[in-house]
Amino acid sequence: MTQEQNYKNHARFHPLFHFIGMPLALITFIGTVVYLFASFSWISVLAVIGSICLMVSIVLVRTYATKLQDRIIRGEENFRHYLLTGEPLNPRLTTGQIVALRFASDDQFPSLCQKTAAESLKPDDIKKTIKKWRPDSLRV
Repeated sequence: MTQEQNYKNHARFHPLFHFIGMPLALITFIGTVVYLFASFSWISVLAVIGSICLMVSIVLVRTYATKLQDRIIRGEENFRHYLLTGEPLNPRLTTGQIVALRFASDDQFPSLCQKTAAESLKPDDIKKTIKKWRPDSLRV
């Protein structure tokens, strides 16, 4: 049985990305820069350029996946709000706020949406306000 999701344990780390991919890309970049200064040549310059390309690619892949999920969450939560209230989400809500609101149970979701729009709550404050969490274990 998996642990119930809450404010303290909702952050998701993807081991291949956070603990292998990014550290290896960073080590590769540092190694190529050291190699560049130790033995300047066209090969060392190309190695630095290649390691920069690797780091940029890894960061972009992560960024694109996260932005796509944010768009999907925005649509899902707008639909959920419509099903619960008959109205779309308040257009003043930011994507960050909506992403945080997805953890709210159906009981708390509509009222928390109104409170967030009225008080311009920050995503972290929204998560702290949630009483009964609705888990999201599919986030990248």
